[in-house]
This record gives sequence, structure tokens and C-alpha cells, in this order.
Amino acid sequence: MQLISRQRYLDQLMESYGTPDIKVITGIWRSGKSVLLQEFIDYLKKKDEKINIVMINLQELEFDHLLEYHALHQYILDNYKKGMTNVLLIDEVQLCPKFEFAINSIYAKGIYDIYITGSNAFLLSSDLATLFTGRVMEIQIYPFSFQEYLAYYGIHDNYDDAFDTYAKTGGMPGSYAYASEDKKYDYIREVYSTIVIRDLVEKYHIRNKSEFNNIAEFMMDNIGNLLSPGNISQALNRNQSEITRKTVSNYIEYLQNAFLFYEAKRYDLKGKKYLASNNKYYLCDPSFRYAVNGTRNMDFGRVYENIVYLELKRRGYEVYVGKLYQKEIDFVAKKRDKLIYIQVSDNISDPKTFEREYTPLLAIRDAYPKMIIARTRHENYQYEGIEIVDISRWLRS
Repeated sequence: MQLISRQRYLDQLMESYGTPDIKVITGIWRSGKSVLLQEFIDYLKKKDEKINIVMINLQELEFDHLLEYHALHQYILDNYKKGMTNVLLIDEVQLCPKFEFAINSIYAKGIYDIYITGSNAFLLSSDLATLFTGRVMEIQIYPFSFQEYLAYYGIHDNYDDAFDTYAKTGGMPGSYAYASEDKKYDYIREVYSTIVIRDLVEKYHIRNKSEFNNIAEFMMDNIGNLLSPGNISQALNRNQSEITRKTVSNYIEYLQNAFLFYEAKRYDLKGKKYLASNNKYYLCDPSFRYAVNGTRNMDFGRVYENIVYLELKRRGYEVYVGKLYQKEIDFVAKKRDKLIYIQVSDNISDPKTFEREYTPLLAIRDAYPKMIIARTRHENYQYEGIEIVDISRWLRS
């Protein structure tokens, strides 16, 4: 499989180098965490001649004897070299039961710069503060962006055709080893089954696997729609299910913990407050929707919305759904002192569709930038101060 540099994440690791934190690389399974660690190691070797790198991949047989936390702890101590910069990297750390005892002990000694990755169902963002006694820095990675997809395949023209393919087959790098769309989807279904059916069911002792799977598939089918535990349970109960609102709420949390879905909360632009109900959920990669639920309902508008949401997250924005009176703005994107209002659409060539998209933006009275990202296949242009941008061009900017 071809490897590409994931510079955005590598930069974050470089910036964190030498800080007194436990660096934890998180993200959905098979999104490239292990490859990123190796890329970081290559960088460190070039940077510092007096460096001692202790790299442990607990999936590899040669480290099988370290699947007990006392043995792991002793191995790390034994490989420490005085007078050098000592860097510890552990991949798939969750394979060692009670690994946190070993990590916390090493951290307390202050002798290593520590980096770890782990399977998402066993090393969750929500668990980090309780697992580790030291300060934790989380570096979250996502499946391949459109720019990374282009770099992987060496594409330098025909961007529109490339985007059409990317929108359907997504950014899970492991799927790129397969030539046909069907084989790519087979791979992605396997990743999904491992996360949902094996890891999450095991971690949370879920008894009704079918019910859990139904909720995940329902959310995939409704990316970009306003959802709540209540309306999900009502929809499923119409199909002879008897799932409670509380159970749905728990299952949604599990799916978010595993980085399969991300939540976009609603923000009242007039009242300047966050709303408590009916949020939106987006997939970590839209390919899961097609691989698991099939391609009977392509609904490109929703998929494009999902792609834009992920790209905003990659670029470091906090992303909310905007509400202004009875109107909805797809995204309110914030980053420090920057704020952008964004509408996303498939095709705005129809005047009524275009009006539907620009009307909520024109109702906003502040001076922050406003944008419509759509499949225009044209250069950028402006309408009443709103920037109209083709999605393929925006993703490459």
C-alpha cells in the first residue's frame, strides 16, 4: 500500500514534541494512526542525533511478552538511556490489560516523552482524564481528506471526476488497496463490523446486537437531519422495536466514543445560546453510509454536507448548526476570532434551490463571512456579499 505524508497531523506531533504531556493519538480504527507514528519516528531520527526511540507495537508477535503491564513497565525502564532524549511510542496500547498503570508510572518518573495510540473502543476521548494521572494531549485524526486522496493517487487534473469518486468511496485509506468499488465497500463493511459488532458490543456488554446495529444504520441514513434519542426511538418503534429513549441515548454516545459519528449541536444565533435538543450527526467518513446501507439512496446533498463538516473539523473549527428564527444555517464554524456561516448544497442551478440556500444567510445581520458550498463546477463568484464556492475547489484550497 502506498504511503503519503499527513502533514497536518505530523505538524501537531512536532509541536507537541518535548511537552510534559501524554500524547494520545485517537481516531476511528484503520484511519492511519500507526502509519502516522512511523512517519513521526522518521522525523525524530532526522531531528536529533542523541535520541533513544522506544517503539512498541503490541500487535506484533515480538512484543507478545509485553501484554502484561508489569512486563511492559520493566521493558520500558530497561530500554531507557541516560544522557539521551528518550521517546516512548506504544501502538495499540489497549492490548495490554491495565496498561494505564505502566504508563502512569513511567510518566511520574519524567524520563520519557510519551506517545500512544489505541483501538477507539478501548481508548476513548471520554476515558482519557480518568485513565491517566498526568496531563493528556489528544491528537485526533480523521480518514483521508480530498487533498490526501488526490496525493495518494497522484491526481493533478480532472478534479471533478476525482471528487465524484471520492464522494462515493471516501477516505478510509485501507480501502485504497482494492481496485473495484465493491471490494472497497467490502473492506469498509468489515471495519464497521469490527467497530460496532465486536469492539463496542464487547466494551459495553450490549445484549441486543441487532437493536444497536439498527440505530447505527438509522443514523447513517439520516446524516444531516435533526435527530434526538426521542425521535429515533419513535421511528424504530414503528418497526416493532421496543427500544427506549434512554437506550438510544446510550447507544449514540457509544457510537460517538468510537469516532464513527460526530455531533453538531444547534446554536441559536439570535439568543446567542446552544439548544438542548435535535442535534445533527455526521459520519466519520461517508463511505460507511454506502458500504453498510447500500447505494439505493445516494442523496449527494447530505453526503456533501458530511464532507464539508469533516473538512471544517480537520481545519480546526468548532462546528455548530445555526438556527435563526425558523431558518436553519447548515454550519456555524468558529476558530478563535474567526467565524463563518456556511450553507451546503448539491446543485444550486435551479433558482428556487439557490434562493432556499441564500435566504437564511441574508437574514444574518452581522458582518462575518457567508458562504454557499455547492457542486457548481465553476469558479468562485459572489451574490449579495455571499461567496459561492464549488465544493471540489473549496476542499483543495
